[in-house]
Amino acid sequence: MAEIEREAMEYDVVIVGAGPAGLSAAIRLKQLDPDCNVVVLEKGSEVGAHILSGAVLDPCGLDALIPDWKEKGAPLNVPVVEDNFYALGEAGEVRIPNWPMPKLMNNHGNYIVSMGNVCRWMAEQAEGMGVEIFPGMACSELVYGDNGEVKGVVAGVFGLEQDGSYGPNTEPGMELHGKYVFLSEGVRGSLSKEVIAKYELDKGKEPQKYGIGMKEIWEIDPEKHREGSVTHTMGWPLEKKAGGGSFIYHLENNQVYVGFVVHLGYKNPHVFPYMEFQQFKHHPMVAELLEGGKRVAYGARAITEGGYQSMPKLVAPGVALLGCSAGMVNVPRIKGNHNAMLSGKAAAEAAYAAMQEGRSGDELPDYESDVREGAIGKDLWKVRNVKPLWSKWGLSASLAIGGFDMWCNELFNFSLLGTMHHGKSDAEVTEPAAKHKVIDYPKPDGKLSFDRLTNVAFSFTNHEESQPAHLHLKDPDVPVQVNLEKYAGPSARYCPAGVYEFVTEDGKDPRFVINFQNCVHCKTCDIKDPSQNIVWTTPQGGDGPNYPNM
Repeated sequence: MAEIEREAMEYDVVIVGAGPAGLSAAIRLKQLDPDCNVVVLEKGSEVGAHILSGAVLDPCGLDALIPDWKEKGAPLNVPVVEDNFYALGEAGEVRIPNWPMPKLMNNHGNYIVSMGNVCRWMAEQAEGMGVEIFPGMACSELVYGDNGEVKGVVAGVFGLEQDGSYGPNTEPGMELHGKYVFLSEGVRGSLSKEVIAKYELDKGKEPQKYGIGMKEIWEIDPEKHREGSVTHTMGWPLEKKAGGGSFIYHLENNQVYVGFVVHLGYKNPHVFPYMEFQQFKHHPMVAELLEGGKRVAYGARAITEGGYQSMPKLVAPGVALLGCSAGMVNVPRIKGNHNAMLSGKAAAEAAYAAMQEGRSGDELPDYESDVREGAIGKDLWKVRNVKPLWSKWGLSASLAIGGFDMWCNELFNFSLLGTMHHGKSDAEVTEPAAKHKVIDYPKPDGKLSFDRLTNVAFSFTNHEESQPAHLHLKDPDVPVQVNLEKYAGPSARYCPAGVYEFVTEDGKDPRFVINFQNCVHCKTCDIKDPSQNIVWTTPQGGDGPNYPNM
């Protein structure tokens, strides 16, 4: 068909994603120059709809950005009052004392929050300063300038034909151009992937590593509720099957966040992360807390875990990667929102300085150096060996050697281990099913544990069924001929929303089915597929989960 004609709007800075990084950048730009023309594009139906996090917030990022956030009513209402660490066995638990923990693991001064509500509040601050925020506007393409720089994005494409082509009822969207484009899409964003590949931003870096984080909100018996209590566990039921652990955070109104993280670097393709989470809730310590309560919400998302050595170069001509688009999570702390905010602030300051000099469409080296050498880099540098230690030698080594290494880095800014390597990607470490035993998982009981499709209903996810699937296969034969034959079809297990299934009918070969309507946009398939055959792309704006207070 003829070249698509779109209207274009011009801005100083175009920001993709209304998470903590993107909103921080928008706010900081307006603080520096009230006349700066800033737009934030959010694919969720509203700001916060796609936000899922561990939800203990280090307020240092907010302190730097909006020092009077308390007076302005930021929804940080539950300070942490106690930290608990447990190693679990099947029938019991051992409390790990707090005193050997490095100071960076202490949650004193942090808050249990809904990051969705924090982002909604940040959006209100930004809009009050004149930032334009457009929810329900998925960014599906990058726009490049004459010199190969990123000069904008395409947003708001609706009504594609089933095969992904443009039809008579397609709304082609519009181009939004900026002197600079900030990508704050979160983990494994499709535009960020394109930028990293095009400009080889990951050259010389370690492969990014990931985990899958799943979370439920429960309303529990008021007599069991301890507002401000934070508990982390490790061990059972994962044990040697995979790395990971849990979190239980008591927030307001007799609610608790119950979450579980499974590192995606597991070898056995029979591992079923979602069922590990459901089994965890039957541990006596957890079951006693939840019995008599009710689950009110569910969600899942991937988490960047590679740390300092896996962060790609953060800038290319006209574009910068912010927050989890670059991988700024501190893995042992299970925290990245503070670094996301700091990255947004740093990117805004670099872009403002560049625009003051009359520049546009070039790289922002000041942003790169600020992240590497400033608070974010120092935060990630101290814990850079925890993840590779865990991956290579397991839980005990990560506790003992990793704890010692964090102490050395915290006290002396020195490590006897240097900087360890991750080696293979999470997809590459997956081994053939024949090398491993099938894992028998207990059936959910419908009271403490639930099947995936029931839980997905509590993510309030929705996709317009007439649109083309946003989950693409590079080769449609690979799922059955390779992944099912060699790896026992791991996509049927690693997806926390039941998107993928292998259907076998009498007298017919198995067929691969993609139930894209269930997708909660965690992007685990894009990460863990052993053949790297599944590509996650953004669906039309407003589709996906609608998380309540997650």
